[in-house]
Formats: sequence, structure tokens, C-alpha cells
Amino acid sequence: MLRSAALVAFLGLATCNSVGSGPAEIPQRPNIVFIFSDDHSTAAISAYGSRINQTPHIDRLAAGGMLFENTFCTNSICAPSRAVILTGKHSHLNSVPTNGERFDGSQTTFPKLLQAADYQTAMIGKWHLKSDPTGFDFWRVLPGQGQYYSPDFLTPEGRKKYEGYVTDLTTDFGLEWLEEGRDETKPFCLMLQHKAPHRSWMPGPDHLTLYDGEWIPEPDTLFDDYATRGRAAREQEMTIARHMYLHYDLQVPPTEVEAADLKGPNRSYGPLLNRMTTEQREAWDAAYEPRNAAFREANPVGNDLVRWKYQRYIKNYLRCIQSVDDNVGRVLDYLEENGLAENTIVIYSSDQGFYLGEHGWYDKRFMYEPSLRMPFIVRWPGVTKPGSRDTHLVQNLDFAETFLEIAGVQAPDEMQGESIVPLLRGEDPDGWRDSIYYEYFEVGIHAVEPHYGVRTNRHKLMHFHRIDEWELYDLDNDPDEVHNLHGQPGMETLTAELEAELARLRDVYQLP
Repeated sequence: MLRSAALVAFLGLATCNSVGSGPAEIPQRPNIVFIFSDDHSTAAISAYGSRINQTPHIDRLAAGGMLFENTFCTNSICAPSRAVILTGKHSHLNSVPTNGERFDGSQTTFPKLLQAADYQTAMIGKWHLKSDPTGFDFWRVLPGQGQYYSPDFLTPEGRKKYEGYVTDLTTDFGLEWLEEGRDETKPFCLMLQHKAPHRSWMPGPDHLTLYDGEWIPEPDTLFDDYATRGRAAREQEMTIARHMYLHYDLQVPPTEVEAADLKGPNRSYGPLLNRMTTEQREAWDAAYEPRNAAFREANPVGNDLVRWKYQRYIKNYLRCIQSVDDNVGRVLDYLEENGLAENTIVIYSSDQGFYLGEHGWYDKRFMYEPSLRMPFIVRWPGVTKPGSRDTHLVQNLDFAETFLEIAGVQAPDEMQGESIVPLLRGEDPDGWRDSIYYEYFEVGIHAVEPHYGVRTNRHKLMHFHRIDEWELYDLDNDPDEVHNLHGQPGMETLTAELEAELARLRDVYQLP
């Protein structure tokens, strides 16, 4: 696997495996494996201090590398986050501000630039950008959101249905490409992007009974009354109490009376089950029928019903995550068993966080911490210190430029992030950002008001501009963000400072 010095020199960053011998050794450019899940909250990763589950393989990755405590998305929704990562540009500049747009695949992306630098690139799993992937030597992606059981996958050759569970299949295809599909004379960038744990939270066959008989701790704000907040928090449509579907979301088959009046996603619950094989369906029914019978018999109401919904929701969500964690372990094992681990950077992240009952919600979209914060863990042997943690403010806006610097590729001026390679080395760079900008654009499902805002290490200012309402939080004293300080006596100077920083960021990022 000898390569020319021109190809492998990359700003002196690679200190991993070498080829050749003696003083003329040439460092290999590292491979990159980017494992990306959908809607995985840091509150459901034990390396981040989860009190509700254990993720031993993601923890194993953190133990061997660096965990970033303050990584945030620029726009907390699926397609926009993916477009930001590919392009290194904010949503208003990359053609995907909401889930409704089609990604413009002709624009510059980091996979295209890696390809031009002789990296082999592969994209497998959830794509969710409507257009076909570009910049990849190999791709096999889910159409739209994809299905948990017996999913279809799209390829350049067409669409094909595969028997199995989507999280396992995504990993199967990734490992198959590593084993048989890649050019071993080239470094590679493999993007493994999981559907899980996205709604409708259908656990895989290996974890259908996980957490049976357990009571998962409830978040302190499960019954939030939004007393200090405005219309946006009160008028959204993403509460566990009122907006979570009993059939589609919580896997309770409808009675005959209920079935006659099904609307929206609730109508699609049956077809989800119909994708299962006979064996899968038997295992599913064995797990869920006794639980559903007990629910029907108990017939909870009021807060008791909310608590039941939370338990059903969170257990299914965590069961989906357990499959993701298992498959992270499979990837790590493969790299180690095949001599690739020492020269491969492995990253675990998710497109955004998610509400696990905080504020009584599920879903994402808001700039509050549970959905703003993303998991981001990087293992780079010889560069990241094992078991280290970083507290700098980082965004998914930074990923593209980071991947490019790792490969020794100059990032184009149009990219708006910052390479985090210095942070991976354990450095504290002068002039690193002390605030991040966020904007949610969509007007649609879940009725979340569009808004933008600034977050610093301690404070957050949000503006719901269509209804002209502001919220201000002191994250040190109010980490749950339940005490809106905007307009309170004594907040005038802080508010003016944050408004000025918000205006500065909007100018820097070319917002109108």
C-alpha cells in the first residue's frame, strides 16, 4: 500500500501506522469510518452519563478516543443536518433548510473532495435527501425514512428489498464493502448511517424483551407546564400526552372501533408489521401481545396514561439504540481483526439530539438543549488521547472541514465551519468560537415555530421571529431551561450583549 509523498502528506497530522522502513517512512493517510444514527440523544449514551441505559460499544469508542461534550447542530431536523455535514454550509446556503427540499447534488461536498484526493468513498444507510448520492464510489441507501423490517435499499442499479433488520443490514453492507468492495491500495471514507432510533421505534429481534419489568426513570420536566415560556412551547404538537399515536408510535393494535376511525400515520401501523417474516412476526407478537393486553385491562387515564406512554416509548427507543450499539461493536471488531484499527479514525454521531420526555415532548426541532446537542465521539489512534473529553463549542458545520484536513485536502472558502483537528490533538486554539448560531426554518409537522438564536458556554438567546417572542436562559443555573429570563429586571445588559452577538453571527454566516 505504498503511496507517493505528494499523496500522503497532510499537514503533518497523521502519526499512525507507517509503511516502508528507516528515516524515509511515509505516513499513511488515515481511513475514516463515520457512524451516524438518527435522533440519538446524548441522554441515552452511558459515556455521556445516561441514567436510563448502557451503551458499552459506544463507550468503548469513547474510552479509546475523545468525547465532545458541547457539539451542537445548526438546524435540528434530519435532512438539513445531513446537508450541513456534507457541504460545511448553513441551511440557507446549501439548498436544504427544511425536510421538504431536494438536495442539490451538484454542489461541492466533502466526499467529492475526498474522491478527488484519491480516497474511496462509500455511503450506506439513511440518506434522506431526495436526490441520489453524489461523490461516492459506492452507495446503497434507504428510500426516504426507510423501514425497520425487510427494508428496501436504493442503488445506482435500482431498488431491492432485503430480509432482515435495518440496523443489522446497514452494518452488513458496510462490512461487506470493506471486505470485498473497496480498493485496498487507497484510503477510504465509509459513512454508515442508521435509521435507528428514528420514529416509529421498532426494536430489532435481539432486543424485543429488553427492559421488561423495569421502570425507566422519568425526566424531571415530563409534566412541564411551560409557565415562563411563550406560545411556541405551549402550541407545539409533539407532546407524549396529546400527540403520540397509540398504534403507529406505541405499537398497540387498534380495536375494531378504533380501526374504523384511524387517520394519519396510525393507519400505517399494520403495513409496518406486514413487512416482517413469519418468524419475526411471531417473536414480535410474543413480546407485545401480553404487554398490550395488560395495557387494555389497566386502561390508564390522565397522568397515569402519560406515564404509560413514556415507558412504552422510551423502552422501544432504547431497544433500537441497543441494536445500534451492537453494530458499533461489530464495526470496531472488524477493524481490529483485519488490521485496520490503528490507521482508521472512527466517529460516532447523530443528526441531532431528541426529546426523551423532557418538557413532555418527543421529536426535536427546538433550540432547547435535548435536541440541540449532538453526540460526537472520535477515536484517532496516535492523535486523540484515550478517554479524553473536550468542552469547546463544536457544530456539525465543522465536520466537513475536519474530514478534509484529516485527508490533507484544502477546504474551499465557501465552507463555513472550522476544522476540529487541533481539538483532536488536545490543543486549545486561540480564537476558538465562544458562541454558536442555530436556526430552524420549517413550518409544518409538529407545529414548531421557526426560530433562531445564539448559544454561548453559559447563556442562550432565542427569537421566535414570526410571533416576535424571545427566550433567554442561564444554562449554569437552569440546565432544564424552564425559567425564561428575557425581559426580567437585571437582564438588560446580558440581553443586549447576546443580541449583538446574534446579529454578528447572522452577518458572518450571510443571513439576510
